[in-house]
Amino acid sequence: MPATPDDLPYRPCVGVVLMNTAGQVFVGQRRDSDLPAWQMPQGGIDKGEKPRDAALRELWEETGVTADLVEIVAITDDWVTYDLPPDLLGKVWKGRYRGQKQKWVLMRYLGRDDQVQIDTEHPEFSDWCWLPPDEVLEQIVPFKRAVYAQVLDAFRPHLG
Repeated sequence: MPATPDDLPYRPCVGVVLMNTAGQVFVGQRRDSDLPAWQMPQGGIDKGEKPRDAALRELWEETGVTADLVEIVAITDDWVTYDLPPDLLGKVWKGRYRGQKQKWVLMRYLGRDDQVQIDTEHPEFSDWCWLPPDEVLEQIVPFKRAVYAQVLDAFRPHLG
């Protein structure tokens, strides 16, 4: 058993910045939180899965948006990491990870709003909306804000 949180690995994960034709970004309110806890679609990478494929799968699982409704614009070059806050460490992911390392994928949404279906088989979100990129950070759960700022900065040339 690891002696400290620093001894734990990061969970491999993907995140999706879904941008509509107006340059706004999708955010969803986490279903498992009574507090404001908005985030973008994200989730683990399955063994043997490529980040691009994981991103398309996670997008579909969390929003109902299929691959034919998006165009991949960019993928972060490096992994982006974050550590869980102390109150969540040991509680999520069965205590096996200290946080996540993520590859982020920017996708342009080509569909209509009524094609976004958050009432999926295993729903993650209770509500969703489009926000201008500059307004996203203030809505994000605090311990993920630095990651979101880094990702939005990386994709800034493509947003809008």
